Order: sequence, then C-alpha cells, then structure tokens
Amino acid sequence: MQTLKTIRELGPARSLAFLAYQALKRSGAYRLWGPPRPAAPTPRFRRPVFTPPRQAPGAALKAAPKAAAEEIDARLSGETILFGAVPAPLDFSVPGPLDHWTAYDRGRIDGRDVKFLWEPARFGWACDLARAYAAGGDERLKDFLAGRWTVFIRDNPPSRGPQWASGQEVALRLIHLVFAEAVMGPCIPDFGRVVAVHAARIPPTLLYAYAQDNNHLLSEAAGLFTAGAVLPDHPKADRWRRLGWRVFNRAVRRQFGPDGDYVQQSASYHRLALVLAVWTAAVAGQAGMAFPPETADRLAAGTRWLLALCDPDTGRVPNLGPNDGARILPLSPVAHADYRPELQAAARMFLGRPAFDPGPWDAAGDWLGADKAGPRQAETARGSGGMIRLDHPDLDSHAFLRAARFTGRPGHADQLHVDLWLGGENVALDPGTFSYNADPPWDNALQTAHHHNTLTVDGRDQMTRAGRFRYVDRAQAAVLEAGPTRAAAEHDGYRQLGLVHRRTLGAVPGGWRVADRVEGSDARREIRLHWLLPDWPWRLEGARLTLDGPGGPLSLEISLPDGLPFEIALARAGEALIGPPPAPTMGWVSPTYAVKEPALSFSVSFQAEPLVEIESVWRFREKAP
Repeated sequence: MQTLKTIRELGPARSLAFLAYQALKRSGAYRLWGPPRPAAPTPRFRRPVFTPPRQAPGAALKAAPKAAAEEIDARLSGETILFGAVPAPLDFSVPGPLDHWTAYDRGRIDGRDVKFLWEPARFGWACDLARAYAAGGDERLKDFLAGRWTVFIRDNPPSRGPQWASGQEVALRLIHLVFAEAVMGPCIPDFGRVVAVHAARIPPTLLYAYAQDNNHLLSEAAGLFTAGAVLPDHPKADRWRRLGWRVFNRAVRRQFGPDGDYVQQSASYHRLALVLAVWTAAVAGQAGMAFPPETADRLAAGTRWLLALCDPDTGRVPNLGPNDGARILPLSPVAHADYRPELQAAARMFLGRPAFDPGPWDAAGDWLGADKAGPRQAETARGSGGMIRLDHPDLDSHAFLRAARFTGRPGHADQLHVDLWLGGENVALDPGTFSYNADPPWDNALQTAHHHNTLTVDGRDQMTRAGRFRYVDRAQAAVLEAGPTRAAAEHDGYRQLGLVHRRTLGAVPGGWRVADRVEGSDARREIRLHWLLPDWPWRLEGARLTLDGPGGPLSLEISLPDGLPFEIALARAGEALIGPPPAPTMGWVSPTYAVKEPALSFSVSFQAEPLVEIESVWRFREKAP
C-alpha cells in the first residue's frame, strides 16, 4: 500500500526513472560503464577566472603575519571540520578490498554513516586552501592539495568504492577541485583527465537524480556543465555542457515555486540550491551565457524567500526541514550557521544588489563575480510558500508559522510548527535532523510532528512515515490569514480521523499568542501540544514555564478550558524532569548534522472532544530603549 502511495505521489515520470535506475543497478548493467579510457593527450583545462575579494581574507591575513601563519597551519593539519562542527581527519579510505560502486548502500558503509566518508571527499576544504593561497601565496598549500588528491585516487580508483556511488558527490568534488585549481594554478597532475573522469561518471545515473528531482539533480547538472566549460577540447565537452545547462534550467523551474519556496522544504537544501545556481551562473557568464528569464525569475524568488527567513544581524535562519550540514563552496570566513555569504552572493547575482551591509560575507560573491549580473528587483519577501513571517511591532522579535502545500516529498512532518526569535535568539526551536543513517531510535527520528512545536492527536504523526526519508499521505496546509502581525492556517493531516487542526499566531503586548483548535468528529481524542525550548534555567508554576535567558526572563503559559484535566511533561536530553519517562529522542535539538544538544521539551496532554481551544502565550522582556 505504501509503495502504491509513493508512486502516486511521486508521479509516473519520477517513479519510472527510479525503477529504471534500480533495474540497471541490480542487473549489473552499470558495471559495464567502467572508468573512461584515458584521453591522449590530456584534455586541456581552461581555467575559469575568479576574482579574489576586495578585502578579506587577503588584506586581513597580510596585515597580521601571525594570523596568516596560523591560518595556513590549520589548512595543512590534515584535518577538516564536517558539517560546520565535527573535527575529522581527511581520510578517504574504506576498509577491505573495493568493489564496483554499485555494491555499496547509500546509507551505511562498514557500519558507519556514509556521510562521514563522503563529506571529506567532497574536497570542500580545498576552497579553504585556495583562499589561503590567494592571501599569501604559500606553495605548501598547493603541494598539500596535490598530495591529498594522490591519496584519494590511490584509495578510490574511478568506479571503485563508495566514493563513486553517488553522482552528486562526484559532481561536488569536481566543482570544488575546479575552483581550487583555477585559483591556485596547476596543482594536480593531469588535471584535465581528473575532471573528465568525474564528468563521465555522472550521466549514467542521472536517472536516479531525475527520480529525486531535488538538489541531487542540480548538483549533477552543475558538475556536467562545469566540466564542459573547462575542458573545451574534450570530445564530449559540448555534450556535457549542453546536457548540464538544459537539465539545470529545467530543474530550477520545477524545484523553485513561483513564490520562491524550494521543493525540499529545507533551509539547508535551499541554500545549497542557490549556491549551485550562483556557481553555474558564474561559470556560464565567462562563456557569455546567462540564465533564461524564467530561470532567473525563479532564482530571484528563491533568493527573496530565503532572505525572509534570515536574521540580518546573525545570518541565522530557522532550522527548517532536513539539515544534512551541507555547505558547498565555503568562500567567506564566517560561521557555518551564517547564511549571509550565500544570500549576499545570490542577491547580487539574481536581485541586482546586495541584501546586507558590507562585511566578510561579501567574499563569496566577490570570488564568483556576482555583480556582473543584470539588475533585477531587490525587494525581500515577507514569507510565503510554506513559511509566514510576522514581525512584532514593539519588540525585537519575529515569528514563523509553517503552512506548506507540498509538491515534492515532505522532509519533516512540521505543519503549523511555530518558530520564535527574540533579539537574535531562537526561543521556540525546530529540532533539526541529527542523523539520517544512525541506528534506531536516531534514524532521522526528529522529523516527526511529535518533536516540533505543534499539536498531535491520538499519538499519530501528521503523515505516514514510509522510510528514513519518505512520508506518504501528505498533510496539506491552507493559509487562512497572513498579515504583518497575525496569521492563521489549518492542515488536514488528521483527515482520516475526520479532524482539522487550525492555528492562529499573533503579536500581543509583550509577546506572542498561539491559539490551537481541533475541529471535526465528536469522538473524544488524546491531544498533545508540544514546545521545544532552549536549555536554559527554568521554573514551572502550574502550566507556566519561565526561562532565564541571556537577556532576562521569558515565559510560556498554556491555558485550557476551566476544569479540563491535563498532564504536563518536561524533558531534557531524553530524561524526564517532570512527568512520565519520555522517548530517548525528546529534549534534543540538532543545530547541524551529527550534532545534538540538550533542549527542553515542554508538552501538555489532555483528553477532549473537538472544538476545544488551547492557548499558548509567550511573554518577553520589553525592547531596550
């Protein structure tokens, strides 16, 4: 039944593409596509021209020799930082003899999450080498990159092992290596051959990327287009360039909605898609090409959409949807959670002017020549396409109400989730992801409605989970009201129970009010309202929870109709503080992949017939004069 639902919701074209990919893989047909024969002579590599930033990092490093030396030593340490937070060695090897890439599962390799193997092999850290080299010209950086590549290709010969199992991983490695080689000059021997080997791996499994129709397809198309642009003499260069360009443009028009929302309903993947577009536009611009108007319009809308989520003072955004910690082309020296580099580059490229005041986040756009795009409208959306933004009229606070109409696969069951921010602090949290491939109960467990700031009925999720990444029976939301300080929406995720969940979010003096109402059948239901909060000192009085935040106390009080009995549960890091023992995944927040931090899980449960209304009132400190 779930398979039939998946096929129906994916549509016939994507379902057929996935079935064809599986048939080719299982039949052994893909084994016939071995590594390409070496070209003779080595294909010429035409170096793209990337312009170093006007200031950082070059000026800053040259002004401080000690800092420059420390920066270079960090790059030569043989370690990298995965997902913006996890130190790891640059180890590309897999224990035991290597088989053809089709023999490897995409989730776990040798008992480990494959992302820990793939992430260093994306060679994103080579962008750090290139930036440091541009700042100081230290030849050791070039030698280091060449040495690391020698180790990689020795341990992972083309088409052998899991490093070649994903066309997306191959494409991202190609892009990062092209950038590093272009900035640093010749580093890797026979580099034209290296690019060609990567490009040749991508087309055979574009079927899988078509079936996903998400950032996989954009990545692989960008990789193909890049290879075609930088290897002008290769016999397949024109085909790669044309195929990559056609696929990329069509994918952008499918994956970005007219109002800018991205098909994966994820802030992290939205950023990844925009960076791929900026890169592709930069490479295309050097060949005198530009995106057609419809593609450019979708990318402009996508830039405005993500800008609406971004806090301009910190660069942080809500932890919306799946978050695998991806950050490609790290060309600005800022924190991983700061979205301003990518958004500044996208705004300059697709909106015609910067979105933020000058700062270190300008470096990414400087490198990629983002100001060479034609002028476009630069207004910022208030939020639509699944995320409604409200700004408090009297406080330094804003809020988001999640109300999505899914056109692709939902990543999280998070309809009517509310995200609250106060002075740059996220005070009502989205739990994030933690891991796609960990052992239960951590196999993408945080995606469920029970972990989000929303309401659940009879212990059910809003949709039916059909695997680590897949939901069927999609819950669809309808926006009922969307003003600058008040919004309302409802979703049908409990339609099988004959119920609709409706939520209103609005600014009130000193804070926010959230009102929930369940409407439908007359049967008595178990209702649970959940909030995920920062791990701050707390005190509970009745149904009022007060937190001592960095800027002072704030409170959340939940009100139910008089006389209605209820049970309060407060948990932290999988342990009960008040109430019954929680699931081990409750009371955690994952700011990036493979990282989980304690948080406070605050919930109220009760039994009632529909039409009951539950009120959550947040009270904050007054805005400082």
